[in-house]
Amino acid sequence: MSVDSLSTTFAALADPTRRAILARLAQGEAGVTELAEPFQMSLPAISKHIKVLERAGLIARGREAQWRPCRLEPARLQEISGWLDRYRAFWDQRLDRLDDYLQQWQKTSGARDGRDAG
Repeated sequence: MSVDSLSTTFAALADPTRRAILARLAQGEAGVTELAEPFQMSLPAISKHIKVLERAGLIARGREAQWRPCRLEPARLQEISGWLDRYRAFWDQRLDRLDDYLQQWQKTSGARDGRDAG
């Protein structure tokens, strides 16, 4: 995933309305009117959010006669997950080391206090 597409994707995900739209689309295709129902905003405002998600590659729009259903594009979300996995491994290692340190600290702290920590 290129830096530009990563930036575009994270910018799209930064807005709670767009994240809510993605959550709705995870349940299945929906039209703009249906996507707008839970929000107190105009259809043009929802359409702008949809365009941002579409530019980021997070959703796609189909065409069935007059209906233009939106659907989730999971490939982009998988790319983000892959990018985040590298950092997840880093933090897992850090947290494992912290856990080891705390366990060792508890053992030595209990020994100094004359208690058995173990």
